[in-house]
Amino acid sequence: MAKLVLIIDNDPAQRRILDEIVKRLGYGTRTAQSGEQALQIINGSDQGAIALVLLDLVMPGMDGMEVLNRIALLPGSPPVIVQTAHGSIDAAIAATRAGAVDFVVKPTSAERLEVSIKSALKIEALQGEISRIKKKAEGILNFSDLVLRADAMQRVVALGRRAAASSIPVLIEGESGVGKELIARAIQGESERRSRPFVVVNCGAIPENLVESILFGHEKGSFTGAVDKRVGKFQEADGGTLFLDEIGELPLDAQVKLLRALHDGEIDPVGAKRPIRVNFRLISASNRDMIQLVKDGKFREDLYYRLNVFPIWVPPLRDRLDDVTELARHFLARFAAEEGRRVNAISGQALDLLARYSWPGNVRQLENAMFRAVVLSDGYELTASEFPQIAAQVGGVSVAAPTTKLPAGPVMLGAERTVPHTIAVGNGGLGIQAITDQGEIRSLEAMEADMIRLALGRYRGHMTEVARRLGIGRSTLYRKMREFGLAARPT
Repeated sequence: MAKLVLIIDNDPAQRRILDEIVKRLGYGTRTAQSGEQALQIINGSDQGAIALVLLDLVMPGMDGMEVLNRIALLPGSPPVIVQTAHGSIDAAIAATRAGAVDFVVKPTSAERLEVSIKSALKIEALQGEISRIKKKAEGILNFSDLVLRADAMQRVVALGRRAAASSIPVLIEGESGVGKELIARAIQGESERRSRPFVVVNCGAIPENLVESILFGHEKGSFTGAVDKRVGKFQEADGGTLFLDEIGELPLDAQVKLLRALHDGEIDPVGAKRPIRVNFRLISASNRDMIQLVKDGKFREDLYYRLNVFPIWVPPLRDRLDDVTELARHFLARFAAEEGRRVNAISGQALDLLARYSWPGNVRQLENAMFRAVVLSDGYELTASEFPQIAAQVGGVSVAAPTTKLPAGPVMLGAERTVPHTIAVGNGGLGIQAITDQGEIRSLEAMEADMIRLALGRYRGHMTEVARRLGIGRSTLYRKMREFGLAARPT
C-alpha cells in the first residue's frame, strides 16, 4: 500500500494545486474540505497509510488548530505541515507547540513545499528508526513498528499476532534475508513476555564441539578448558524468548537435548549432577527445506513436529514488491543520518528501477544496495545512476555509469597498451594533462598542483570542501598551496 498525503483545505482551487504537486513527488493523495471530513479519513481505512498531513489553519467550522490538536492525540500520528494565508510569528509558534513539523504561507511555491514535505518525511523516518531501535533494545518491538505494507505480508502479521497470544512453539520459514528475526522479535514484543530477555542463537555459526556448552551451559572442570562455570543460552532466556536461527544446522546430538528441553522444560548442563528447570518461549527459524532434512536423516522427525506446531512462512521480497518503496525510503533516512550525508530523497525513476528488480538477496540485499548508494551519492537525491548493478539486470533501463570517462586520442605504446593524454574529470573536456607536449609523463608534483587548482575552482574556494574532496586535512591543503604558490580564492 502506497504512502498517502492528506490535504485538508476548504479552498477547492488550492486543493487541486496541492494535489498535483504531491502527486508529482510520487505520493498518493487524499483530500478533505473540512476538519470533520479529515478526521474521518484519518480514523478510517487509510489510517495506517497516511504518511503526512497538509493542513490549512483557517477553515470554517472545525479550524486547523483543533484538527492539529486531535491528530496529536492519535497513536502513531503522521507529521503535519500547516499552511495559511495569514502568516504570523504567533500562528507559527502556536502550530509548532501543537505538534506541527513545519509552517508555510500561502501561496507557497512547489519548490518550497517539496522541501518541506521531504524534510518532514525524513524527520518522521528518523524518529521511527530511533523508536524501533529503542523498542528492540527493550524487547517491546511490535508488528506496527515494522515496514510491512504489502498485502502478502498481512497474513504473516495476522499469524504472528495470533502466535503472540500464547507460548506455542513457532517455526518461521523463508529465504535468507527476508526478516525472520524481526518477525520473531515482534511476536515477543506483542506477547506476555515483552520486556523479558530475547536471546538469539545462530545454530549454523556454532562450532559443533561447542554446541552443547553454548546452548545448555557447563560446570567448571566438566571438560578440558572448562576453567569456569558457563550459563547456557537456555538459562539466559529464562522467563523470555529463545530464538534459534538456522535450526536445521543443529547437530543430531544437540537435537536430542533440545527435544527434552521442549518436552520437560529441563536442560542438562555439561557436567551437571542434576537437570535445571527453565521457563522459555521457543521460536525457531530456517531458510532450508525442513521436510527434506527430515527425509535425509539430518533432522529428527519427532523434533521437527515439536517445533512445527505453529509454522509461519515469510514470502521473499520479489513476491511483495510493494514493500520495496517504503523499505528504500526507510533505509535512505537511516543511512543518511548514520553516515552524515545530505541526501534526503530518491527519484521516481530510481524507485521504479528498484521495484522492477527481483531481489534474490531479499531485504538484506536492498539494505546493502541503499547503503552503497547513500555513501557514494554527492547530491540531495538518489537517482537510478546510483544503482548501476541493479540497472544492469533490469531490462529496458539505461542509466549513466558513475565513472569518469577517458578522452579520445590515446598515445599508443606498443601493440596492446594505451595511455591517455589527460585524466578526465566529469563528462566534458575538463581534465588534468598527464603527458607533456614532448610525450613525457608529467611529475606528480605538477599534477598535484593542477588537481588542487581544479578543486579550488570547482568548489569555489571553500577550503573545507576542497580538503574533504581531496582526502587531506585543511592544514595539509594550506601547506601544499604555499609550496605550489597558490592563493586561496575568496569564499
